[in-house]
Order: sequence, then C-alpha cells, then structure tokens
Amino acid sequence: MDFKSPLAARFLKIVAIITLLLGLSDASRLLGVSTGATSPIDIFGPVGFAYLTTFCLARLFASVGLWIRASWGAVLLASSTITELLMYVLGSKDVQISPFGFAVRVVLVASITALFVLSLRMRRAHD
Repeated sequence: MDFKSPLAARFLKIVAIITLLLGLSDASRLLGVSTGATSPIDIFGPVGFAYLTTFCLARLFASVGLWIRASWGAVLLASSTITELLMYVLGSKDVQISPFGFAVRVVLVASITALFVLSLRMRRAHD
C-alpha cells in the first residue's frame, strides 16, 4: 500500500492511536486492572486468556507498524481483528467483546479496508 500522501499518513496516525488504545485496553484486561482480587485467567479461562494475549500483542505491534507507515502494520491489524471478530460472531466462548469493543473493531477493519481500496485506486490513476 502507498502511504506517502499526507492525507493517508494522517489517517494512519489516527488509526494507529485508536489501535494502540485498544491494545492497551486489552493489556489492562490481561493484567486484571478492574477485576479486583479475581485472576484474569479465572475470568477468561486459559484458552481465552491466550487468545486475548495474542490479539493484544498483535494490536500493539500493528499500531507501531501503522505509525511508521509500514504495510505490515495494516496487514497485521486487519488479519488479527478479522480473526477475532469471526471467532466472536461464530460463537466462540473464549472470545469476549463488549458491544462498544465490537463497534471499534468493525470501524478499524472498515478503515483499513477503505485505505487499501483508496491506495489501489490511486495506484491505478498514476499508472
């Protein structure tokens, strides 16, 4: 993807900040910040905890990739978020997402998809 235009760069920075905040929110859930004395592993289960850890790390790395305008950041964000949403929609008991979290994830996937489509159109216009 071509992230060289100023508008695309600004858009990527906004998406990177949202992704970073979502990843930090997941990290706080992993650390049990709001659960009191209850262990997060007891709340999510071992498999759910592992999934949350994987998606959290993927989001944090993707936010760095988006910030530096690397194409792997967008690919990592899209693939991990689509996987998480599919697991949630298909009824996996191990993936727990709030309605607000679901909406944020859908917006992230839509924004990366829109950026990809726009970059393809710009590339075709320049060719």
